[in-house]
Amino acid sequence: MGSATELAYTRIRQGILDGAHGPASRLREEDLAAGIGVSRTPVREALRRLGAEGLVEFTPNRGVRVVAWSERDLQEIFELRALLEGYGARLAAGRATAPALRGLTVLAERMEEAVRGHAPDRLERVAEINNRFHQGVLAAAASDRLVAILGHVVQVPLVRHTFRRYAPRELERSLSQHREILEALRQGDPEWAASAMRSHILGARNVVGRAPTGGGAAAT
Repeated sequence: MGSATELAYTRIRQGILDGAHGPASRLREEDLAAGIGVSRTPVREALRRLGAEGLVEFTPNRGVRVVAWSERDLQEIFELRALLEGYGARLAAGRATAPALRGLTVLAERMEEAVRGHAPDRLERVAEINNRFHQGVLAAAASDRLVAILGHVVQVPLVRHTFRRYAPRELERSLSQHREILEALRQGDPEWAASAMRSHILGARNVVGRAPTGGGAAAT
């Protein structure tokens, strides 16, 4: 893939995940090309790739639009995450190295600090650290195939900024579940690790269907 196409793909995809291109919004090739600073050809190729990933859809006479996911879709996605990331935690319990566990511990601590802090970018910081924690567990699982599959599953809930829907008590529960996942990995207990990860993600599934509370901060 050429560098211009890769640039277009990265910028458009990030705009979708960040919410700059909202659900059901139309993506015009000429506008995207002008904003990114490339021709329409790499934009067209990037949109095709995003279509294959399920982030955009091509409709006759209406052009390209960002996919609008229903609450039912999101519920199903979280259930898939619970299965897949639970399996990843199971693998990580037998494969995580001491440096990997130290790194996850640092991330858990930083997330707790961010949650209880008062920085203006608190929500964004919490979400960033949280994503790194989950990526760290997957990295410890040492399964490229699992990472590739989850790359398509996890991105959709991020579009909806589910971390904004957590009430304070639910956020504290999420932090404690990170600690439980870590302890299961330290003990090398695959069943415990898988169960803790599944419970953690299914807890988020129960939050995602309701209106944002405005007081929370963190995705699973």
